[in-house]
Amino acid sequence: LDVIKTRLMLGEDKNGIKYKNAADVFGRVMREEGWKTLFSGIQPRVMWISIGGFVFFGAFEEYRSFCMIAGGYE
Repeated sequence: LDVIKTRLMLGEDKNGIKYKNAADVFGRVMREEGWKTLFSGIQPRVMWISIGGFVFFGAFEEYRSFCMIAGGYE
């Protein structure tokens, strides 16, 4: 969850109260801001991972085809 990671990196909340650990961030965000805030960063992360997966898979398939042709298997 990117919200927890980002809040831990910032170190404190908007009132200047320091976070102790990930569980503290999770509890405070859920209690004070709700689950929508907790999952607010999921859409950009899923898009980024999906695009990366498509690029990796496409490059892998092209390399595999090249190796099969170069090795005389096709």
